[in-house]
Amino acid sequence: MFTSIINYEITWEKLPDDFVLDNEPVDNINQPSLAAALTESLELAGKIPPNALTTTNYDICAAVNQKFVVKAPDWAYIPAIRVPREEVKRSYTPQLQGKIPVIVMEFLSDTEGGEYSIKPTHPPGKWFFYEQVLRVTHYIIFEPDTGEIEAYQLDDGRYQIRTADENNRYWIAQMGLFLGVWQGTRENRTGYWLRWWDENGQLLLWGVERTQQLTEKAERLAAQLRAAGIEPEV
Repeated sequence: MFTSIINYEITWEKLPDDFVLDNEPVDNINQPSLAAALTESLELAGKIPPNALTTTNYDICAAVNQKFVVKAPDWAYIPAIRVPREEVKRSYTPQLQGKIPVIVMEFLSDTEGGEYSIKPTHPPGKWFFYEQVLRVTHYIIFEPDTGEIEAYQLDDGRYQIRTADENNRYWIAQMGLFLGVWQGTRENRTGYWLRWWDENGQLLLWGVERTQQLTEKAERLAAQLRAAGIEPEV
């Protein structure tokens, strides 16, 4: 399968088994936690269909002018794949194996990662690849240390910066969810996190938050029973 843009031929081919992937470690200790937090709340809320993929530093590829290009966004959501999961264990080729990612995210760090690179020559920059090759609708750049978020949306073939709503969130229509920044503690890290909210403005909870809610509900019920002269069963 192939499509084309000006001066570029894009071919959707499976990555050869002998293709050497870049196995560099993540830039810092926060990136896996940030990614895991995004996925966990989606999973607990039943927002990940059986054939969808959430990925973390996972290789998404295409061939540009007959040269393979591989990028591994810090987090991405692929709404549907058309092949068994075993076939995308190592890498994923959109169009050939399933749909284009709805959203890709990059978490800024001290290491220059080229999140803004529009370099068109091989190997192309991340921005160019997401915008011009994959044509991902939503591109998020997040600075974990400051909580700054930049949300871009594909409009007429180019990424345009978005303005947050009155709640400082961004509507991701294809997922039926809002994305925003939340400040608090998880896994011994206190700081800024990317979080999901549903269409009614309800925060999608993490497992520890759900447990805490249940505990507090049980404690309130026990207090009400004691106030009524009934000793709750342990």
